Amino acid sequence: MQSESLLSHVTALLDQAAVAEGAFHHAPSGTHLLRHRATTDLNATVYRPLLCLILQGAKQVGSSTRTLTVGAGQSLIVSHTLPVVSRITKASREVPYTALVFPLDLDLLRSLAPTVPPALKAPSSDPFSICFYDTDPGLTDALNRYFLQCEGEETRQLLAPITSREIHARLLIGQHAQILQRLLWHESAASRIFLATREIQTHLSESIAVGDLAAKIGMSNSAFFEQFKAVTGTSPLQYQKDLRLLKARDDLRTSRAKISEVAFAVGYESSAQFSREYARKFGKAPRQDREPVGVASS
Repeated sequence: MQSESLLSHVTALLDQAAVAEGAFHHAPSGTHLLRHRATTDLNATVYRPLLCLILQGAKQVGSSTRTLTVGAGQSLIVSHTLPVVSRITKASREVPYTALVFPLDLDLLRSLAPTVPPALKAPSSDPFSICFYDTDPGLTDALNRYFLQCEGEETRQLLAPITSREIHARLLIGQHAQILQRLLWHESAASRIFLATREIQTHLSESIAVGDLAAKIGMSNSAFFEQFKAVTGTSPLQYQKDLRLLKARDDLRTSRAKISEVAFAVGYESSAQFSREYARKFGKAPRQDREPVGVASS
C-alpha cells in the first residue's frame, strides 16, 4: 500500500538523520518529519498553513475551545496561522508516532483555485481553520513520488515542483477542498479573518484596537469577533497574547537578550506581568525556560 511505502520512506529518512525522538527538517523536500516513541504532555506552538499526514500513532491538536483527535491514515489541514496546543496520545517504542508536515504555498493554491469546478465551492458548516479526513490514496501516491524526486538533484529541480503543484491541486479537489476554498475566496469570512491574523502578526508588539481591525477588513465589530473566534478558536486579544508568548519563548531560547528586553519587544509594558502570563501558559518561569542553553537571563 502507498501509505505503508510512505511510512517506510519517512522512517528511513529519520533513521538516516539519527532522529530517534522529535522533529527533523528534511531540507530537500522542505517538509518536517516527526517521530515520538511515547505519549507527550500538552505543547504550545504556532501552526502555519500546512498539511500533516499521521502515518502512525495519534495526536490531539486544537485551541482553547476546540480539540481534534487525529490518527493513523488521516490527514490534517491548517488554513490559518494559529497558536495551538497539541499532544501525542498514541505512541510506543514498538510503534512510534510518525508524521510528516508539508507546508502549504498559499500563492500556489490561489493560482490553482480559479480552475476548481464551482460544484466544489459549496460552503461548509464548520468554519474552524483546522480539519481532518481520511487521507486520499492519490495524495499519498503524490507525496511518495515527491519524496523520491527530492532525492536526486535533477529530479528535485525538474520534477518535484510539478508534483508539489499536483499535491496542492489534489487538496483543492479532495476532501480538504472546502476549508481551503473558504480561505481563498476573496470576500469570504475566512479570507477576511486571514487578513486580520496577518495584521496582528505584522504588528505583534502593538495594542489591538478591535474596532479599527474590524473596519479595516470590512466587518462590523460583532461579526468580526464572532467570525474570528469561529475560525481561530480564540478571541483577537487572546490570539495576540498567545503569539506574543510563543515568540518570546523562541527569543528566550535563541538570543542573549534580557528577559525584560524580550518582554518589551513583544509588546509587554510590565516584565512582571509577562513573567506571570508566561508561567501560566508554559508551566515555568521565563528564567527557567532558558536555563538549559546557559544564557544570561537578567
